Amino acid sequence: MEIVKHNELTWIDFEDPKQSDVTYLQENFDVHPLAIEEFMTPTFRPRATKYSNCLFLTVHIPLFDVKERTTYPGEVDILLTRTHIITGHRNKIYQLDQFFERLQKSIGKRRLYMSDTPAHLLYQLLKILIESCFPRVDHISKNIDEIETHIFAGDEREMVHEISIVKRDILNFRRTLMPQRSILESIVSQPVSVVPAKIKPYFQDLVGTNIRLWNTLESAKETVASLEETNDSLLSDKINSKMRILTIFGAILIPMTLYANVLGINTPIPLGENSNGFLIHICIMALISIFTIALFKIFKWI
Repeated sequence: MEIVKHNELTWIDFEDPKQSDVTYLQENFDVHPLAIEEFMTPTFRPRATKYSNCLFLTVHIPLFDVKERTTYPGEVDILLTRTHIITGHRNKIYQLDQFFERLQKSIGKRRLYMSDTPAHLLYQLLKILIESCFPRVDHISKNIDEIETHIFAGDEREMVHEISIVKRDILNFRRTLMPQRSILESIVSQPVSVVPAKIKPYFQDLVGTNIRLWNTLESAKETVASLEETNDSLLSDKINSKMRILTIFGAILIPMTLYANVLGINTPIPLGENSNGFLIHICIMALISIFTIALFKIFKWI
């Protein structure tokens, strides 16, 4: 547990909350027991719950797994009262930790961000967490640009796997981001005692930021889908070209094979007594191949 305080406002942060942390909250805060218990219970869907003297929020922040190369949701539980903001998270969230550390170290930062209500500090925290998504979206766009370059450089087969990774990343990002808008809109639309009316336009601005993120993800989703179709078409055309060559090669060999099998019948071979018989048969096979190729040319099969 870490605490930063300025005037009448206190921010308490729990990283990987334990039962002792819950006990501390129960002993020192007169809030609904269900709100406190939520700090120990993982929540798979973001939500906002209004109690008589507090507001409880569960938000999911898109985090990136470097090893798996995909986005996953990082849960942040937030309890807002008239004098406190209490946060709990099991994943290490760099932006939240950095903001908390800046407030701890700088009196000026505390004066700037903690001189008003807890709702104002909540707005700043959510703003930092939401805006931290933009660099990750830019990284997705960069990956899409690299995929496009490789596709038209002839690396279609290698890009099948890369496209799948980017599509999974976008899917997980959208799945994490989509419910956040309803959380922000509920703060704006519903009367909440711990959220003053003067701060609600700022939360409305966060709704707009969320929409911009969503639109960017939608654009990335459509782009990678189009690139996948293009890649599949180019790969299919390349495979068809190879199969066409192999088919033509096999069709050319069929008459030669048939001629050789006929000569292999257990009967006297024509020109078998001729010293140049072998070369003559080879020449006949070559002529058969030339005739077959010429026939394919006439019918425009090659």
